[in-house]
Amino acid sequence: MSLATLVLLADGRLPSGGHAHSGGLEPQIAAGRVRDIRELDGFLRGRLATGGLVSAAFAAAACGDVGRAAELDAGLDARTPSPALRRASRAQGRALLRAGRAMWRLASLPSREPHQPVALGALASAAGLTPVEAAVAAAHGTISGSAGAAVRLLGLDPYAVHALLARLAPECDRIAALAARRHGDPVDDLPAAGAPLLDIGAEHHATWEVRLFAS
Repeated sequence: MSLATLVLLADGRLPSGGHAHSGGLEPQIAAGRVRDIRELDGFLRGRLATGGLVSAAFAAAACGDVGRAAELDAGLDARTPSPALRRASRAQGRALLRAGRAMWRLASLPSREPHQPVALGALASAAGLTPVEAAVAAAHGTISGSAGAAVRLLGLDPYAVHALLARLAPECDRIAALAARRHGDPVDDLPAAGAPLLDIGAEHHATWEVRLFAS
């Protein structure tokens, strides 16, 4: 295991386009569901338990066997009912592959625009990381991006937001470990937790003429 490589892969400064996405937070703020640090806490915990678990499981599965990329990609399509979220995931996957090719020798994937967790797993595999480490990077990414967006959208104290991320670290590790244990399961048996409000919010958000984030 290389801790430095894991940190590099999970770093929000990785040029993979993640900074342009709020993880569904922007429409929830507009709807009045997230207004302060306490409500951000609830939002991030919900993200971890749903999209975080799914992303971590699929990243771990792709890391464990990149040859499963096509079926994992199809499995994520089935778990992402919102067309807007499917487009956002694939856009981030494409950008992640571009960044990854500059750093490591990547295995050939069947799609040039895989879902983000599949691309993340492929990068983790190329970097010599394990499925559980890929899962940690995926789970962390589902909350760190939204947390950063909250600072910009709500004007929250960045120190308070990072303190919240620190409190969520044990839960992030728990979700990642749970997901990684499933990395060898058939695609249909992998986690499929959903968040209907995020799906609905994403479709509304895609129609806005003015928005700060792509999703």
